[in-house]
Amino acid sequence: MSAPKYKVTWKTPLLLIIGLVVFFVYIYVFNVDIREIIVKVQHTNPYYYILAAMASVLDIVFFTLAWHFLLRFLSVRLSVFKSFAFVWAGIFVDTLIPAESVSGEITRIYLVNREQDGAAGKAAASVVAQRLIGMGINIAALLVGAGLLLFESQLYGIVLGLVLFLITAISLSFILVLLLCFREKWTFRIVDGVIGFAERVSRGHWRLKKLREEVVEIHRAFHVAIKEYVHSPRTLFIASLSAVIAWVLSMSVFYLTFVSVGYPQISWSAILVISAIFVAVKSAPIGVPFEVGLPEITLTTLLVFFGVPWTISATATILMRLLTLWLRFFIGFGAQQWIGLKAVITRQNTETGSAPDWKS
Repeated sequence: MSAPKYKVTWKTPLLLIIGLVVFFVYIYVFNVDIREIIVKVQHTNPYYYILAAMASVLDIVFFTLAWHFLLRFLSVRLSVFKSFAFVWAGIFVDTLIPAESVSGEITRIYLVNREQDGAAGKAAASVVAQRLIGMGINIAALLVGAGLLLFESQLYGIVLGLVLFLITAISLSFILVLLLCFREKWTFRIVDGVIGFAERVSRGHWRLKKLREEVVEIHRAFHVAIKEYVHSPRTLFIASLSAVIAWVLSMSVFYLTFVSVGYPQISWSAILVISAIFVAVKSAPIGVPFEVGLPEITLTTLLVFFGVPWTISATATILMRLLTLWLRFFIGFGAQQWIGLKAVITRQNTETGSAPDWKS
């Protein structure tokens, strides 16, 4: 079985162009001089911007390590290098299919199961555990950032309402996912109901008996793996520590980018809140590949709200997106190509009966 294919049609670059146009029209409406933005980009301090680029890549490195520790505990035999490749491939898919991280997580589960047949349940458990850790970090960051900004009298109005909404929404999602992890009958009823609905809609044309059996097997393996995590606080601590380091590095990307454009006075409390809101908006599946348009507008607006000049806000937004979107996209594209090439060579070796040309 080869790696999943993702077709890029003429609509993909068209939507990308529309998103970029919308962003530049937005900043033009607020009398932001685009020529001044270009000048500021040209005068960006390369030393700090390179550090920001390194932090952006290292963020994914520690994110991958957190996932790798969770997989290894469940005896899923996957090298660190392949873990990196699968995560980058997931990022590539996330960029093309705007359903932030969900499509990437499904890709990772698929790739792990293809690498080690029957490991889908364990892979799903590792992804969900990592998602819960990430949610916990986001909630803590929002609470700390909001507390500091309230103390500094810088959080009010619509942004205060948005922060409270996000804290509530993420907390409720965290509790719901946690309940589904430990309520095996609930998740089984949900899965069984979805399959039953599909059978009724197809009027018997879809024979889903085999699919039902496979899903039940994955479901059981998932819950067994989750229970194993509960009895291994050391594994959860190591994975959480790696996730926290990744989060610190992601915050550093924000700060170093501002330093590179000559605006180091932005507060860390503002960065905490802005980044959390930005991630939430970016996570919305708005149907635009490359997530271009709304995230840039949101980030620029939030920065202005916290006192950053329009030109600096727009410049920093563009520079940050080059690192957190485009740099990662091209690395992910390379990882996707490597995975596809390796699958082709492995299949050819299997058909000819020869040994694989490389191991990893």
